[in-house]
Amino acid sequence: MNSMYLYYHGGSANHGCEAIVRSTNSLLGPGLKLWTTGISSDKSYALDSELNLYEDVYTPAKKPSPRWFISAVHHKLTHTDYLHIKYAHNTFFSQIQHGDVCLSIGGDNYCYTGQDILGYYNRAIHQKGAKTVLWGCSVEPELLEQADIAKDIARYDLIVARETISYEALKKVNPNTILAPDPAFFLDPVELPLPDGFVPGNTVGINVSPLIMKSESKSGITFESYRRLIVHILTKTDMNVALIPHVVEPGNDDREPLQSLYDAFSDSGRMVMIEDHDAQQLKGFIARCRFFVGARTHATIAAYSSCVPTLVVGYSVKAKGIARDLFGTESNYVLPVQAIKDPETLVHAFCWLVKHEQEIGAHLQNTFPTYKAGMGFAVSAVRSLCEK
Repeated sequence: MNSMYLYYHGGSANHGCEAIVRSTNSLLGPGLKLWTTGISSDKSYALDSELNLYEDVYTPAKKPSPRWFISAVHHKLTHTDYLHIKYAHNTFFSQIQHGDVCLSIGGDNYCYTGQDILGYYNRAIHQKGAKTVLWGCSVEPELLEQADIAKDIARYDLIVARETISYEALKKVNPNTILAPDPAFFLDPVELPLPDGFVPGNTVGINVSPLIMKSESKSGITFESYRRLIVHILTKTDMNVALIPHVVEPGNDDREPLQSLYDAFSDSGRMVMIEDHDAQQLKGFIARCRFFVGARTHATIAAYSSCVPTLVVGYSVKAKGIARDLFGTESNYVLPVQAIKDPETLVHAFCWLVKHEQEIGAHLQNTFPTYKAGMGFAVSAVRSLCEK
C-alpha cells in the first residue's frame, strides 16, 4: 500500500492544527506520516506518541550553487518562486514516491497569504507521481476567481470541504470535491481536574484572539466588547467565567488579551484562567462549560461537538459556513467582528444564546449523528486513492 502523508502543518502551538492532526490520525491511521515545520512544539504536546513526525526543513539553495542559479533564472523567467520552494523543502519532496497520497492540512490556509506556496507544494508533489488531497478546508469563494488559484485547486485529486459555502464554490472548479465535517469534530476530549473557580455546567468559556482583533472595524472595540460581556455575566447571572486560549504562538497568542481580561476581573473571585494544554485537554475544559463564546474556529468546534451552546466571534467563511451547516443559518450564531460597531452588540448576542439555551443544546444533540455521517464517505475516498 502507498504511503500517506500529512503536510503543511505549522506546529501544535496552534491547537486547532493539532486537533486536525490527532483526529485525522484517528480517522485514517495507523501509518500516517506527519511532515511539520514546528516539530519542537509537536513534541512538546506529545504528538510524536501518536504518529511518526518528520521535520519539513527550510534549507534554501546557497549562492552560488547550481540550484541557486537555476532557481534564480527560473524566477526571472516565470516571476514565481516555484523552484526556490521545491529546492528549499527538498527534505520533504525527496521522500515522496509515485502513488503516495499527501494531505494538505491546516483547514483554512487558502484564506490567508501564502496560497502560492500551497500551489508550489501541490505541483511538486504531482511531479513526483503522487496524489494530493486538500483536507478539511475552507476557501473564500472570491479567491477562486483568481486564475492561478483556480488552476491550483483544480489540480488536487480530492478536496474535502468542511462547510457548504466552500464546497459549492470549490465544486465548480474541481469536481473531485466532497463535503464532510472538520475532522476536529471527532477529537476525543480528555478531562483534567477542574481548577478552583470553574463550576462545571455553570461556567461561560471565553476565547479571544489577536487575529480577530486585527480585523475589527474600530480600534479596541473587540476587547471592550468582551470586557462588557464579562461585566454582564458577573453582574446579571450567577455563572463564572473561564478564559481559554487555543493558540499560543509567538505574536499570535490568545493568552495576551485573555490575561488582560483576567487582570481586570480577578478580584471578582468568579474568573479562572485556563493554562495552556494540548487540544484534547482544552476540549475537556470546553466540554464542561455551560456556554462558549469563542474566536478560534477549533475552540468553537470543540464546543459545538460537545453540544455546548456557542457564539462565534468570526471573521471569515469558515465560521459562517460551519454555523450554517449546523443550524441552517449563521444569524445569531456568528457575530462577524467586522460588524461590531457598538460594544454592547456582543452582550445582546450572548443574551439571545442564553434565552435559547435548551433548544440549541437539543438541536446539536439531534443533528450530530447525521452531520458526522459525511466523514465516512470522506475517509473512504482518501483510502481509495491509496489503493489506486
